[in-house]
Amino acid sequence: MVQLSTSICLVGGLLGLFLLLPVMASTPASMCTPLKTLNDSLSHRRRYMKHNFPINYTIRVHEREIFKLSNISRMKLKMEELDELVLQRLWFQVNQGVLKKIIRVMPERHPSRPYTAELEKRFRDAEGVFVQSHPAEELQQDLPEPIQDIWDALTEETDRVPESSWRFASPKSLLDNFCHTMCCLFSECFASAEVQQDYCGVSHWRKGRKKDLQPES
Repeated sequence: MVQLSTSICLVGGLLGLFLLLPVMASTPASMCTPLKTLNDSLSHRRRYMKHNFPINYTIRVHEREIFKLSNISRMKLKMEELDELVLQRLWFQVNQGVLKKIIRVMPERHPSRPYTAELEKRFRDAEGVFVQSHPAEELQQDLPEPIQDIWDALTEETDRVPESSWRFASPKSLLDNFCHTMCCLFSECFASAEVQQDYCGVSHWRKGRKKDLQPES
């Protein structure tokens, strides 16, 4: 009887400890296939977003569309217990605008237009799986105020955006940000059992390790 009581206390203690641990957002397994397919397309971004454009070519984007790893780090520092799902929702909102703006500057016969159109299609496929992978009430939850401010700025009508909010960036740098932040926010889909990679670390990308994940064509 004493032994049984001790066992119950031990299990109860472990359960209590488990409940005290922070809950980590987990990427649904169904997301990994479309994200890896998207990543395959992004591996060719240097060829299509740099070599097929004039040197130093830039396009005008909203300042919030320059979405880097450092933006994610700052948001996590400023907002305690920021849900990863919130950042993933924001990632989709940011990059749908980025892809639209890149396509918009390309003439119909531009050599990179088919590539970018296919990239947008794969992005939409991933977004569709993302929506299907989460209950509607999760995706309709109110966003933290700082995130909502970014969302509102991104969805504001173009003619109402203050001139000071526009920035210029190269198509390749925008897709670099797209890729790096994707691997950070959905890192479970790109994790390797053999080599631990910190996809949210700027140093990881600066050292050129992205080539191991995404060989150039």
